Amino acid sequence: MASILDSVNQRTQLVGQNRLELLLFRLQGRQRYGINVFKVREVLQCPKLTMLPHQSGLIRGVAHIRGQTISVIDLSAAIGGPVTQDLDTAFIIITEYNRTVQGFLVSGVERIVNLNWEGVLPPPKGSGKSNYLTAVTELDKQLVEILDVEKILDEIAPARTEVSEEVVATLAPTQQNRRTVLVADDSAVARKQVQRALEPMGLDLIVVKDGLEALNTLKQMAEDCDDIAEKLTLVVSDIEMPEMDGYTLTAELRAHPKLRSLSVILHTSLSGVFNQAMVEKVGADEFIAKFNPDELARTVNSYLAKAQGE
Repeated sequence: MASILDSVNQRTQLVGQNRLELLLFRLQGRQRYGINVFKVREVLQCPKLTMLPHQSGLIRGVAHIRGQTISVIDLSAAIGGPVTQDLDTAFIIITEYNRTVQGFLVSGVERIVNLNWEGVLPPPKGSGKSNYLTAVTELDKQLVEILDVEKILDEIAPARTEVSEEVVATLAPTQQNRRTVLVADDSAVARKQVQRALEPMGLDLIVVKDGLEALNTLKQMAEDCDDIAEKLTLVVSDIEMPEMDGYTLTAELRAHPKLRSLSVILHTSLSGVFNQAMVEKVGADEFIAKFNPDELARTVNSYLAKAQGE
């Protein structure tokens, strides 16, 4: 099963083409789910798990894999479904999110599919705020659900969102000359985390849910002014988003005569080794792995200082 991920070098060629590759898997039942291959380190048959005291009920135990102790989360139970019963036939998807490594227990793993982000859409409006989806797509006339893993992880081990007092003391105040920053992220949890981290700077935030909405918003702003810098200082964008990803958004901005000068920070749970090359390929200014509020605040503050000529 590990060989399913062997062609990583080929996947780097997808950058800037608004494409992604999903690893398809199942939980309890026939519903298919997908996870971005760039977040997957390894897929393996479920090994023997060691139970630890006082751990979350959603964590089935820890696995010792290649010299590393990894917590294994029952993904079905984490989204409100039944507990995975048969561990002998189950699989673990080893992933890297937000600078942490964890395993997701799933009932079965199928294959990798290559898709265009344009065919990956936001969840239906009727799904409600309590759902765990960031996107859906259709494959072989069947719905594939893409889970909001950041929400799942935040419920198990909430991330610190407040900027430390030491960093707050170094931030340049902007109340007298308010600056506007556009934030694009498809995860409601991630949007709130970014907003909390940027609060100490007194910024005006424009918050959108995907790259296409961000691009359309910026194009409209550019039409209404001669210099976009008069209205906007910075773009902070996730990479994985339905309809248009952050790489493609950046490439579109660099190709637009009125938007090419915008500074772009890609802020993402994708924290693999290939990201820096990808960031340079599309012309982004910075890459920050989620989620460290101090690092995000310091980086944004440095761009604000440049914009103010400091």
